[in-house]
Amino acid sequence: MKSLTFWKSDWFLGVAIVLVIALFNRLNDLIPSLERKAYDLGVVATSRIPSDKIAIIAIDADSLDKIGRWPWSREVLAKMTDLLATGKAKTIAYTVLFSEPQVDPGYVYITKLLDIASKNGAPADPAAQGSVPVGGPLGPFVTVLKEAEDSLNVDRKLADSFTRAGNVVPMMLFELGEPRGNPDKPLPEYVSKNALPKVAKGAEENVLLTRRVDYPIEIIGKSAAALGHLNATPDVDGGTRTEPLVLMYFDKVFPSLSMMIAAKTLNLGLDDIKIQPGEKVTLGKLNITTDSLTRMYTYFYKDREGRPAFTIDSFYDVINGKIPVSKYQDKIVLIGPTAAGLGSATVTPVSAAMPPVLVLAHSVSSILSEHFFVTPAWAYWVELLIFLLIAAYLIALLPRLKATQALVISSGIFVFLLVAHFLLMTTSAIWIQLMLPATLLLVGHLALVSKHFIVTESGKARSDVDLAQSHRMLGLGYQGQGQLDTAFDYFRKLPPDDSVLDLIYNLALDFERKRQFNKAENAFKYIAEKNPKFKDIADRVGRAKAMSETVILGGTGGHPGGTVILPGGGVEKPMLGRYQVEKELGKGAMGVVYLGKDPKIGRVVAIKTMALSQEFDADELQDVKDRFFREAETAGRLNHPHIVTIFDAGEEHDLAFIAMEFLKGKDLAPFIKPETLLPLPKVMSIIARVAEALSYAHTNNVVHRDIKPANIMYELESDTVKVTDFGIARITDSSKTKTGMVLGTPSYMSPEQLSGKKIQGSSDLFLLGVTLYQMACGHLPFTGDSMAQLMFKIANEPHADILTFNPNLPPCLVDIVNKALAKQPEDRYQTGDELAQAIRACMADGGGAAVKSDVVDIGI
Repeated sequence: MKSLTFWKSDWFLGVAIVLVIALFNRLNDLIPSLERKAYDLGVVATSRIPSDKIAIIAIDADSLDKIGRWPWSREVLAKMTDLLATGKAKTIAYTVLFSEPQVDPGYVYITKLLDIASKNGAPADPAAQGSVPVGGPLGPFVTVLKEAEDSLNVDRKLADSFTRAGNVVPMMLFELGEPRGNPDKPLPEYVSKNALPKVAKGAEENVLLTRRVDYPIEIIGKSAAALGHLNATPDVDGGTRTEPLVLMYFDKVFPSLSMMIAAKTLNLGLDDIKIQPGEKVTLGKLNITTDSLTRMYTYFYKDREGRPAFTIDSFYDVINGKIPVSKYQDKIVLIGPTAAGLGSATVTPVSAAMPPVLVLAHSVSSILSEHFFVTPAWAYWVELLIFLLIAAYLIALLPRLKATQALVISSGIFVFLLVAHFLLMTTSAIWIQLMLPATLLLVGHLALVSKHFIVTESGKARSDVDLAQSHRMLGLGYQGQGQLDTAFDYFRKLPPDDSVLDLIYNLALDFERKRQFNKAENAFKYIAEKNPKFKDIADRVGRAKAMSETVILGGTGGHPGGTVILPGGGVEKPMLGRYQVEKELGKGAMGVVYLGKDPKIGRVVAIKTMALSQEFDADELQDVKDRFFREAETAGRLNHPHIVTIFDAGEEHDLAFIAMEFLKGKDLAPFIKPETLLPLPKVMSIIARVAEALSYAHTNNVVHRDIKPANIMYELESDTVKVTDFGIARITDSSKTKTGMVLGTPSYMSPEQLSGKKIQGSSDLFLLGVTLYQMACGHLPFTGDSMAQLMFKIANEPHADILTFNPNLPPCLVDIVNKALAKQPEDRYQTGDELAQAIRACMADGGGAAVKSDVVDIGI
């Protein structure tokens, strides 16, 4: 009988759920629609800057009101084309299909009258102006008729304007579907010439097929610079996320309108458009990754600060001169309807109704900027592997876990899937479809947990105990992760016995360590309400209340960042991230430096804080924070004996901090005065080691930007040299208005820093040359009565001869200083190792021992 009841087992239920979800995914669009919604959210979560070369001239409601109902006379479009050609637009494209002639009702009668006149001695060809008889009774009549014919032939006017411009790309429109025979008629030559001349063998299998095409009429098509299709491939839900870069019409392959616009803009031709193996289309040196049907996952740009991603001007404002056409010089100008009722709007990830001309703008920018999402070839196997791992978890592992463990693990996996999806999209523009395994996990967990609850429920009391345990575990988990507010919420759901109050008491102490005294006060008050005699709760409540009313986190104290060390006892030692702050070591330009300790491993660190919110405006704060952590990460990868080791970086409310190696020495600032100079051999040894450290950093693409004595640490006893503050100067570059506070005097700035040029490793070597100069003679190489004069000298005048300050310096050292302080980067030492070798060679020749007099011996 046991063998017949296997269907009641947990593993059988798990297998059944896996099969049902897999089959449901095949037969129903619900899970694929979740994938598409997750894709749309990922698109919205990313942020990239669209090409500034694209402008849109919209046939909007205002233009229709002032010019007239659509369709307009093509003479209006011809005038616009001429205006843009005058304004030297780079490329002009229309999302208007010129597939039918535009015939004025009176035009037919004019041509008939011309035909009658030709039978009475006048030429019938309206273009044969030279053959019109000057005299005769019909001469003036025919002349007027020809003027009328020329005025009413708006197709010819539009074609002439296209010819004059020479850069107009109109659209074609295909009907998708597999052809079932041969075309009704061959394509005109002016259409066929826009097909790709060469298509690699087998590439046709990866191109969508079409069976019918609408293209511009002959007179307009011949005058166009190129033609491209404007076909979209909406998904099942009607949303457009992809664009087919090429389509096949019987035996010919035609590029999209966006590809042709990009090609014309880059002065490329059809030969430069190639369908490559491995799901890729190339345009010259641009590589556009596609799906298996050569469809690009278009990047749709978000509006920024209430402004559209692309410049959109009203057709009426441009044609009437309100907007000067010089605005469109060297621009890609896209002209098309945006008014409601003209054409069909498209649903995209960033808009519920986007006109085709706007969709085209996003596509062209995606191609030119190589902004698009990709689904790699290995994505299918990753998706299958994750699905199988989730299935194995539901079948084999989940039934063995307790309810709390299952909830924590399943929640963690579910969050991981969601985070992985969004991180891949936002950081790498990669779309991995993870909603199927996420749905399987959610449904499977709920089904198995529900089964356990139904089968094993033994009463409400036991259920309450399990729930309380779950809340306890979650609260402890969140507390361990530093999410104290969430942990407090969970702890308050527990029965308020002494064990729970003890948890909340410890949580309140954590609030104190985080300097969140108002929250600590609330936690202590909660304990006092439940048990007024619990421990020293009365004193704790009073102390927390006093702190919450008098202490502002971060403070000011006349210094950026204030201090997190509070006077008096009774308050827990503050925490910055996972580090316990022991004492204040000193203050720098942007914050305070503390002695800290990692309580888990006992490591002693120096913690440098930066009050970014006080130094930067709100609109640039997030960007500065992102840059701060990127720079900290970059500096943290440096591993060199003469570079301070970075252990960690984080943010605690309004303070950003970096935890680094604690050094016992001090910086070189005290040794730059004539009376306190170090012995020359020591100076040269220190500078050589710093040069080697900079060479290592430059090899790893890290530029310091702020080399000066204050950023070089030296320990006397062990003769240890360490370079500090990698990346800090790059952060402070954002605060240009606070030069005095952030960047200090420009004495330690290279000519290229002052001129705003790109900063490379040679700039660090210039600054190191300034440091060597100052430590060798006790004076700066450049001085001025004002900051402007000083900056001018650094940028334009040679430095003061170092021998005027210390005539006993060896010639080899003078040569090293002169080369390091060269104005042009190419005239300096090209690497730190090169500078270090020169210094050591000078020392080996006795240069380091050549100076004995005029140097104060400080006992080193």
